[in-house]
Amino acid sequence: MKIHSSAVIHPTAEIEDGVSIGPYSVIGEGVKIGKGTILHSHVVLENYTLLGKENQIFPGVVLGGTPQDLKWKGEFSQVIIGDRNIIREYVTIHRGTGGESTTVGNDNYLMAYMHAGHNVKIGSGCIMANSVGLSGYSEVGDHVVIGGMAGFHQFVRVGTMAMVGGFSKNVKDIPPYVKADGMPSKVYGLNVLGLKRNGVSAERREQLKQAYNLVYRAKLNLSQAIAEISKSLARTPEIEQFVRFLQSASRQGILSREDSKVAVGSFE
Repeated sequence: MKIHSSAVIHPTAEIEDGVSIGPYSVIGEGVKIGKGTILHSHVVLENYTLLGKENQIFPGVVLGGTPQDLKWKGEFSQVIIGDRNIIREYVTIHRGTGGESTTVGNDNYLMAYMHAGHNVKIGSGCIMANSVGLSGYSEVGDHVVIGGMAGFHQFVRVGTMAMVGGFSKNVKDIPPYVKADGMPSKVYGLNVLGLKRNGVSAERREQLKQAYNLVYRAKLNLSQAIAEISKSLARTPEIEQFVRFLQSASRQGILSREDSKVAVGSFE
């Protein structure tokens, strides 16, 4: 381990082999830091934050701060972060309220000043640009890309492999595999580039294109579109996930046909 002499570390903290802790960092009670994780200078890990292995945490980051939630009464909760995440300067991630945790998966790239509020859940393989703001209880699936300054209302969900534009205002759930942008956001088509980058085959992309058209271009309401997808399309993993998401809207509701705009270009 490399621990700078100016770092302040609580005696109950558990630090595994190969961890580096830079100058003026503060490690709180009950914190756990996994093997090979690097904390640059001025990092704060509040009480009971859990960090997996091989993360890189840059200056000014604060993980595990108390929730900005008037319902919080001091009950135990945590921030739990997986492996190989890159968390850039001044990111803040607050722990949960109601005894629940805020969680981040593996292999995410969280850019400077990004904020995740209480009870947020972030999957794996996501990229979030500078100053993205995730309000309490919002959820982000795997391999999601979010542009800078995008904001998300409480409880909003973003489905896997979605792409969300910068400066967007997101007040409804964004289904998997789509592109969304605007103030408020509208759906602009499938995230074909993201699907290709994540190894989704041309055949399965075509199935998703048909499912998307049934939801956003056919003259069907959401229930009718889901029924038609279930009847007419092969139940690939992507179609299954798309349908499950549509069937389980949060209290904010899902971006609907009325919240869509025909995109320029093709789905190919």
